[in-house]
Amino acid sequence: MSGQSITDRITAAQHSVTGSAVAKAVCKATTHEVMGPKKKHLDYLIQCTNEMNVNIPQLADTLFERTANGSWVVVFKALITTHHLMMYGNERFIQYLASRNTLFNLNNFLDKGAMQGYDMSTFIRRYSRYLNEKALSYRLVAVDFTKMKRGIDGVMRTMATEKLLKTLPIIQNQLDALLDFDANPNELTNGVINTGFMLLFKDSIRLFAAYNEGVINLLEKYFDMKKNQCKEALDIYKKFLARMTKLSEFLKVAEQVGIDQGDIPDLTQAPSSLLEALEQHLASLEGKKTKELSAASRASTLSSAVSSLASTGLSFSKMDEKERQQALEEEQARLQALKEQRLREISVVSNSTPGSTSPSTLSGKSVNTTSAVDLFSTPAPTTNSMPNLTSDLFDLQPAFVPTVQSTPAIATSTNNSWGGPFSSSNGVSSPPHLDIFDMQPVEEVVKSTPSFNSSTFPSKPTMGLISGFPIQNASTTMNVDFDAVFGTKSSTHENNEMPGM
Repeated sequence: MSGQSITDRITAAQHSVTGSAVAKAVCKATTHEVMGPKKKHLDYLIQCTNEMNVNIPQLADTLFERTANGSWVVVFKALITTHHLMMYGNERFIQYLASRNTLFNLNNFLDKGAMQGYDMSTFIRRYSRYLNEKALSYRLVAVDFTKMKRGIDGVMRTMATEKLLKTLPIIQNQLDALLDFDANPNELTNGVINTGFMLLFKDSIRLFAAYNEGVINLLEKYFDMKKNQCKEALDIYKKFLARMTKLSEFLKVAEQVGIDQGDIPDLTQAPSSLLEALEQHLASLEGKKTKELSAASRASTLSSAVSSLASTGLSFSKMDEKERQQALEEEQARLQALKEQRLREISVVSNSTPGSTSPSTLSGKSVNTTSAVDLFSTPAPTTNSMPNLTSDLFDLQPAFVPTVQSTPAIATSTNNSWGGPFSSSNGVSSPPHLDIFDMQPVEEVVKSTPSFNSSTFPSKPTMGLISGFPIQNASTTMNVDFDAVFGTKSSTHENNEMPGM
């Protein structure tokens, strides 16, 4: 199967409609395409984990929901995305995963509907167990072993004996779950599993580096430990040697599938004489008859072992430094690209803005940087232009004063549809026949108003709809006698003057 499926497109569209950009990015990262999640989607989700307004539980739940899909591709990519966020996202993401009682429950997952379904389902079950173990380790020690400070003054090198004996078995369990992925080069046949293997490879390097430093600390403290502590420490060291051998096999697979040999650290084991010295010391503490090494011989053996393990740790550190440098270069390239894009946008905006346009010609509340419009110029008369109803009509015409004296006659004649204070001569376009004060067509108001009969109301003459002054009669055409209104001549109703006027 190649390309995004119809289901992928529909799911992404649904999240677009609901406005959930995070859920959409998760769906984009976990499509049915047989390839690893795209970098742009992973980068977006990493940024989301750093945003305080992003709901981390909702992000995690969306990933868990994707693992309920029947397709091995979708499920595998959901695990990869989760692993990527645990490695490179904000720490609060792995903190939330560690706080959950259950994570991935994929022990019985099987995709029977695809050609590679059976084989890939096996690796999905193994991969999910490792991610569960990684989250459990964080819950137990409140730290990610792959991110802890390393070196002579690192966390594992300076840890106290009691805590060290409890912490090293936790690292062992996590490393066991990782190495149980157990993929050979012939099984790494597609972009999905290859992406997951690369993340496991990076985790194995960092995890074993912490493991290695913990063992160095353990060996340095061994000959000063109590009998029970020595017994635990010896058992830890024997398991360490077995896991070093298994890790070397894992790294050989990585080399065969195309990982640069320079990125693969050298694993240097301590001399076998160290193990003999450790066993003899424990036997002497238990009261058994054994050949005890001299202090000088024991110190020499221990120094040689620590030096060998330290060289392995140095090899891990070089690999980490190389990855940090690569990440720094990628970040600088990304910032440079964003800077160039911003400069292009500014250039386009400056070129598209006419030089004749001046902000002083625009009203304070109507400045629009996308179009140069002089609101105080007289527009060409039009009968179809509609006003922007979101604008403040009074601010658009500061010279307008809504008084009775400035209100001209209103006629329903089709030849004078734009009469009134909002005519085109005032520079503001209004829709035909629109009364701005109640937003109803004047003709409809006039027609819907019952005519007044002087015989019915002999003491009060008919009143004008807008001016409130007496008019001759109310017919389909309103004719206001302004001479009568303003007292320039006698009205025909002078003898019937209204009470109170």
